[in-house]
Order: sequence, then C-alpha cells, then structure tokens
Amino acid sequence: MEVGAVKEIKPRDEAKSQRVGLRLRRHFTEPGASPYDAVTWELRTASISSDKGEVVFEQKNVEVPSTWSQLATNIAASKYFHGHMGTPGREHSIRQLVGRVVDTVTEWGLKGNYFKSAEDAAIFSDELAHLLLTQKAAFNSPVWFNVGIEPHPQASACFINSVDDTMPSILDLAKTEGMLFKYGSGTGTNFSAIRSSREKLSTGGIASGPVSFMRGFDAFAGVIKSGGRTRRAAKMVILNIDHPDIEEFITCKSKEERKAWTLIDHGYDGSLTGDAYSSVFFQNANHSVRVSDTFMHAVEKNEEWVTRAVTNGQPMDRYKARDLLRMIADSTYLCGDPGMQYDDIINRWHTCKTTGRINASNPCSEYMFLDDTACNLASLNLMKFVGGDGQFDVQGFREACATLITAQEILVDSASYPTPRISVNSHEYRPLGLGYANLGALLMYNGIPYDSDKGRDFAAAITALMTGQAYLRSAEIARELGVFPGFEKNRKPMLEVIARHRDAVQSIDPSNVPADLCVATGEVWDQALELGRQYGYKNAQATVLAPTGTIGLMMDCDTTGVEPDLALIKFKKLVGGGLMRIVNGTVPAALKRLGYSAEETAEIVAYIDRKGTMEGAPHLQSPHLSVFDCAFRTPNGARAIHHMGHVKMMAAVQPFISGAISKTVNVPADCTVEEIMQTYVEAWKLGLKSIAIYRDGSKRTQPLNTTSSTTTETTSEKVVYKPVRRKLPTERKAITHKFRIGGHEGYITVGMFDDGAPGEIFLVMAKEGSTISGLMDSFATAISMALQYGVPIKALIDKFSHVRFEPSGFTGHPEIPMAKSIMDYIFRWLALKFLPADERARIGIVTPEGLSLPSTESTKTVTDPLAENLFLYQTDAPSCSDCGAIMVRSGTCYKCLNCGETSGCS
Repeated sequence: MEVGAVKEIKPRDEAKSQRVGLRLRRHFTEPGASPYDAVTWELRTASISSDKGEVVFEQKNVEVPSTWSQLATNIAASKYFHGHMGTPGREHSIRQLVGRVVDTVTEWGLKGNYFKSAEDAAIFSDELAHLLLTQKAAFNSPVWFNVGIEPHPQASACFINSVDDTMPSILDLAKTEGMLFKYGSGTGTNFSAIRSSREKLSTGGIASGPVSFMRGFDAFAGVIKSGGRTRRAAKMVILNIDHPDIEEFITCKSKEERKAWTLIDHGYDGSLTGDAYSSVFFQNANHSVRVSDTFMHAVEKNEEWVTRAVTNGQPMDRYKARDLLRMIADSTYLCGDPGMQYDDIINRWHTCKTTGRINASNPCSEYMFLDDTACNLASLNLMKFVGGDGQFDVQGFREACATLITAQEILVDSASYPTPRISVNSHEYRPLGLGYANLGALLMYNGIPYDSDKGRDFAAAITALMTGQAYLRSAEIARELGVFPGFEKNRKPMLEVIARHRDAVQSIDPSNVPADLCVATGEVWDQALELGRQYGYKNAQATVLAPTGTIGLMMDCDTTGVEPDLALIKFKKLVGGGLMRIVNGTVPAALKRLGYSAEETAEIVAYIDRKGTMEGAPHLQSPHLSVFDCAFRTPNGARAIHHMGHVKMMAAVQPFISGAISKTVNVPADCTVEEIMQTYVEAWKLGLKSIAIYRDGSKRTQPLNTTSSTTTETTSEKVVYKPVRRKLPTERKAITHKFRIGGHEGYITVGMFDDGAPGEIFLVMAKEGSTISGLMDSFATAISMALQYGVPIKALIDKFSHVRFEPSGFTGHPEIPMAKSIMDYIFRWLALKFLPADERARIGIVTPEGLSLPSTESTKTVTDPLAENLFLYQTDAPSCSDCGAIMVRSGTCYKCLNCGETSGCS
C-alpha cells in the first residue's frame, strides 16, 4: 500500500456507522491530491558528530521535505527512523515516518468509529499528514518511536504515579518507575503519604521516612537511565509543606550539592555525568514542595506553621512560615531545587474533583492530574500559522487544534500502559496534552516585546483559542461517541472549570489583540461550554505547555514552549556539515513590520552580526529595543528580560491551560535569596500552578559567603619566607599557537626554561581594542611572574580551566573542541603541552591516543556544535550526554541544540 493512503476498513456496524462519527472538512489539503505530493522532496545525508569531532550517526540518501533544516533532518533520522542501520527495513524517508504514524492512527480511528465515513477518514489522514510534513505540528517522542511498530505501543511521555504508606506499594513504585524509564518516559510522585522518619511502625520501630526511600528511587533512576540511552531518567518528587520531614526534604538536594562541590575541589570531574555528581544523591529528579494557600497566607502574616504526623494528624514541629519559605529559597539559590507547586490553585482548576485530588505532576510540571494516569503530548508550531500577509491564521490554527486533539484521543485506546491502574484511569479520564512552541519568535516577529502587556494579552488569546478549540472538539467527539467514563460524576466541577476558563477571556484587553483572534477566542469558548453542557466531553483535560525540546527542534522552532528567544545570533547547521553564523531570522522580519526600510534593516542586521547585540544599532528607535530582548544578556549588551517578565507571561496564559506550564524562571547570578522568596510569593499571587527558579551559575559554584578552608590562628613563632625568582635564559625556546573561539582570534606564545618547563606567556588578541589588549597583556605578565616564582603550572591550570564567560564556543581544535572562555582554552592548551596524559584526561583533554575525561559517556547521538538556536550564555549548563555539546534550558529540563536530546520526558 502506498505510504499515506488510508486502508479500506469497513465499519463493524453499518447501522451504527450511519449515526456516529465525526463529519470533517478539508482546510489545508485538496480532494484527490496527496499531501505527500504537495511537498518538494530532496535527498540528504543525515550526519551527527560528537564534541570530539567523531561521526556518531550517519545515514545517506535520507528523503526529506526541502523546507526542513539540516538539524530537523538529523533529529528525525537519528531518533525516530525505525529499523537497524544497513538493513532493508530501515526507514529512510520522512514520508515513511509520517506515513507510519498517520496511517496507523487513521486505521485505529476507523476501527473506533471516530469518522462518519471513509471519506472523513481520508480527510483526517490528509490533514494530519499535512500538519506533520509542513512542521506545523508534532507528537511527543513516544509516538514517533512506537506507533506503527507495536500493536499496542506506549504513546505517552508523561506519567503520574501514586505511592502508599506500605512496603509493597513503595517497592511496586520502584518497579513501575523502572519500566517507564526503560521506555523513555518520565514520572512524578507525591511522597507525602509515607510516614515521617519520626513516626512509629506497627512493629514498634521507627519509620525510614520518605527522604530515605528517595535515595533508593534516585539510585534506580540513575542506573536505568532513560530509554536505554545515556541520558538520565526524568523524575519528579513532591512533598507537602505540612509533612514532618519537610525540612529534610527541602535541604536534602542542597546538602548533596555541597558534597559534590567538595569532591570537585579535590579534583573529581564536575560534569553532569562525572564522578562528583554521580557520587551524591538526588541528582536524577526534580524536587518540588507542595504548598497551600493557608501556608502562603501565613508567610504574608509571618505566622507560625505546624507540620502534622502522617499516621494520626497530630502536631509535630512548629516553624515560622517565612523561615520555611526562606529555607526553600536558600536551597533554590544553591542548586535550583526545590521548586514550588501551589496546591489550592491546582485543585481549584481541577475538572475531576469528585474523583480525587491532584497530588502530583510529571517531571517537567506541565501535566497535573489524578494519580496513576498518563498523558500523550502534541505541540503546534505557532510561526507556521503566520500567513503570507504576516497575519496569524486564526482559522487554520483552529483546524490544526481540532485535528491534533482527534489524533491524540484516538491514541488513548490503542496505546499500552505500564500498570493496570494507569491503564484503567487513562481510559476512564482520557487526559490529553496539546500545546505549542515558538511563542517567543511569534511575538518578536510581530514587533511585540515579550515582557509587555500587549505580549501577554496576545499570548493569552492564542492559548485560550487553542484550549477552547480542544475542548470544543472533545465535546464534538463526546456527541458522537459518548463522554469519558468519569464525566458524569464530575459533570458539575468540570463545567464549572470550563466556565472559569471562558470567563477568564474577559481579562484579555481587546486593544492588544488582533480583532479576528479576539472574536474567535470568545466564540470558541462559548461554543465549547454550550456543547459540553449538552453532550459532555470526551477528555478530562486537553492542554498543557510542555518544553517541546526534541520535537521543537524537529519542527525548526526558534523558541520552545512558552519561552522567549534565547539569542539574536545563532548558528545554522549546513547540509554539507559545519555551521554558519547568522542573525536570528525573526529580526529582519520584525524590523520590517516595525516600519524600517530595507537599507536600515540591513545596517541593523550587520551591526548585530558584528556586535552580537541590538544595543547601539544604527537607526533603531529606543522604544523598539525591548522587542528584541532575549532570555539572557548578550556578551556585549546589558539588556535581558527581567525574571518577573517570565513569571507574568506564565500568569497570563495559565488561566487558559488545562494543566500547567513547564518553564524555569532563570534569575541572574547576583539575585538574592530574598528576591527568590519574593518571586515565589508573586507567582502564587498571580495564580501560577507551579514554578521552578534557577539562579544562573548556581551549579558547581562555591557560594559567595563560604570558603574552602578556615584559617586557624596559632601562637607559634612567625616564619618569614623570601620568594625566589627563577630567571629565564636570555635565549630560550618558545611555542606560538593560534586559536579561534566564537569568532575571536588570538595567539599564545610560551617561553620555556632550559628543562622545557613554561616560564612566561604572551597573549595577543587579533582586532581587539586597546583596553582588551592591555588586560590580556597584564594577565599574561601576572601568569609569567607566577611561573617564575614557582607556582606550579598544574595549579594555574586547575584554577583557570573551565572558567566560563564570553566569548565561548567551538574552537576547531581536535583535543579542545569547545571552550567555555578564552581563559579556559588557554589553560587547557597549556595542559595539553605541559601536563602528563593522566592529568590531561582529568580536566577533559581528549588526545589522539584516546584519553578522555574518565566520566564522559559516549553514545550514539550527536554532534557538531549546536544548531539553529545556539546560544552560550548560561554559565553552568551541562554537556549533552549523547554528543557532548553544551545544553540549554528547555522548560524545567535541558535540551541539546545540536542533536535534540533532552533531559526531560517529552
């Protein structure tokens, strides 16, 4: 059968087929015209290299749409093509990949009577294929991995598991999590049901407490990894604020962080997968504290807070509520955990209150629903709905939302689930997770600042339109096939929540939103509520905002999830290999829409390319600067989106999402604990369901108020040593080395003593101003004096290697492929020349003999630098476990812009 064709399947009950099933219409496709033929195809080589320059994946003659980037090609071929390399069954075309998924889902839809007729099924198939082929949409990774391969594939990326206060339940959870990690999914659990470490067991002993058991779960996650690959498993651990072990939970990760720092100070590898972090606990999970409105009010009033025993509810410890919040902020300041989840807000928007409470979330915090449930995700690429006239295609977006929700709903019944309880609940409530990516790019394209009322209203309207259309389609399916089994007992709370969503639309300022979008948003919610009142809904939840790490790159998104853009300068992966430095393509489009001439735009773009920042660009009007603000400050600029700008954007879209939002609020390195505390309070006041805060540079960095050793005063006689300087010979051997980092060229010259040891260095930076040249000269002189007065070269290398600041990037040097700064490169190059092999390996120098960082794991996924979205401004992001490139934040997880790997579950 031709790829993309719909199998001839007759409905099982002809009479029934005449009265059930969706009647569909075409929007993106034409009758009799295959969506596969509407695409221009070309053959490419999909190739991925490691950070060492080694090719770790290559497949030739890959057939892809000509509009797909090389990065998207590499990700699809390396991650999603089925079959062993070199065998006839290996997929080699996007046509096959998309056809496999679309044909399977369509076949399942026919069997489930989702379509009124075979013609409607053909329309669904063509429309879905169009969305996937043109990068307007993508399913979560498990769908691409498994659908069309197994009869009942795992199709969900997100799981929530429960645990009870019994040993069988605790051990069952370990097994369930292990199986989920094996197949590449993530899971979250609230451990508050486990009695505290100060409560008695039935045998008379004392319980271990949840934190103790967490060590075991953490170890399992670290061993099993995710999907059998080298990335760590994705896991969320939650504890309620009134649990007696809450203090131990809050501080457990920051204490382990300090242990890791001590190991790093003593020479252990400090990378994400290195010996230091592999030797301490709690590195395989995100931690969140679940707080109530009562607790937050106690914080505001500086009142007392009492924890209560799990077994009998008796009062245990007493704290000042502010002290507990400060404790949370302190730990966040040190290591980024724990985050916070706002329990009352979460359950206020809960559609199935009658069944039970929402206790937990998935690892990235966007999926929040009943325990023991699963959610399959899909995301829309917002920029693909910008028409030729520059306007957002409201109707096209609605049609795409409806098609995807239909496909996700079809997946529920034919998918497999890891436990009977998850299977039953997933069928009983059928939660779905439709979302979007590229919001930041869309706002910039429209000349709207991310951190502005207009930007927030525009984002809120699009989000409202998406969720309203999703619930409208859910009600339409319910009209034809019946409601989800748990609907009737939850009819009242669900309709109340739908009405609350509808009413929230009134908070959007119409003057900030295009008229057609504003009208459609109001209409769709009226329709969704009215149809739901008549027929109910097929799905208890419909939308989330996921980080869209890998699939966002597969769709060639400039920005992921609800995030703003990361940088104005990016690096595009070329078809023949290598990278090309480009100015973000959204910038000239935005300048045009803001009224700048072609000549002015060209000069501004040239300035950005030269300086790396918009600040100081010719012709640019001051009010327009904020349009081009990014998540991180550029090396030569001072502007960045304030962290409260991120929080306010989350607050603007949260009322229009069934679940929550996966997003880390990055705060600058000099942010204080008090500012983090206040951000947690403001997030609650603004109605967020959850928030994760990460202080830039907190990982692997000693806190400013501590030192590695303490000086002890003694009364012993003071001995004065006179330093002795070792003079270099008048004529000495020297080495001169040319280097290039992030577009900056320089030269290192090392003069040597007669024994070959380094005695002086000279540093020259090409095309730099007098200030930079003077600083480099002075630094080189200081290092030279240190060498001549006996400071060991190893001590200097240990001090300055892996120091991070701009410029940083890829170097082209085979043994030092990436440098975190000029100092990092200089001193690792000195290590290459003057340290023995074992010392070189310890600091990450890869030699031709095969020496490498002992803890570095090589796998099979990826490579060159980054790709279409490269930015290097996070000072402590980990390297990708697949390809070695530096990762960036994506929601509450990390993603690799080079190969598409993620540390999360989607």
